Amino acid sequence: MKILTKKHSLIASLLLSLALLSGCATVHGEADPEDPLESFNRAMYSFNDTLDQAILKPVAQGYNAVLPDPVNKGVSNFFSNLEDIVVVFNDLLQFKFEQALTDTARVFFNTTIGVFGLIDVASGMDMPKHNEDFGQTLGYWGVDTGPYIVWPFLGPSNVRDTVGFIGDAYVNPLYDIEPEGTQNALLVVNVIDTRAGLLSASKILKEAALDPYLFVRDAYLQRRQNLVYDGNPPKPKFDE
Repeated sequence: MKILTKKHSLIASLLLSLALLSGCATVHGEADPEDPLESFNRAMYSFNDTLDQAILKPVAQGYNAVLPDPVNKGVSNFFSNLEDIVVVFNDLLQFKFEQALTDTARVFFNTTIGVFGLIDVASGMDMPKHNEDFGQTLGYWGVDTGPYIVWPFLGPSNVRDTVGFIGDAYVNPLYDIEPEGTQNALLVVNVIDTRAGLLSASKILKEAALDPYLFVRDAYLQRRQNLVYDGNPPKPKFDE
């Protein structure tokens, strides 16, 4: 019941935030049709960046400095293996049955031979990792992205991917681990491990982007479209 309560609280919080956005987010001048909530989003981006620079980035740098590379890789593999269960679920919803079989085998071999996913033996067995989530599944079924949104703590998203995040939380075994203290500790480690893997990318962002907010927004939107269409997005239509 505690797990269900936590998930329902997550849903309620995100849906309430979605309902309030239209009333609290305004943009001076003509709004970008892809980013009508730009004022709100820039404020959230600034909040997240400040939090990242003050806490998360230093912790991630220390994490990389303290953990030996094999241990660091093992932690990443462990969380990746849990994510593969979500991938299988979305494979099936997108009728990618052959890929679902491969990804199921990937989870099986990495969980058993790979010691609960700490070692990625499946990739060496010609079972590459795929990227599928419920946001992509909704896109596969024709659901529009909705406005671009930057959530506090969670970062860039859109309405479709926000709903997708909630859906994936229901099938991700990370949210079903008990006791709750262990689950929370693993969630924190997952966040730190993910941020540690992005240290090089964040350095490039700071050095290359004149407007980091626009850079992140455009990169996110393009990447998500590319994932939904499996690397073959439709060509943009230009007004004649």
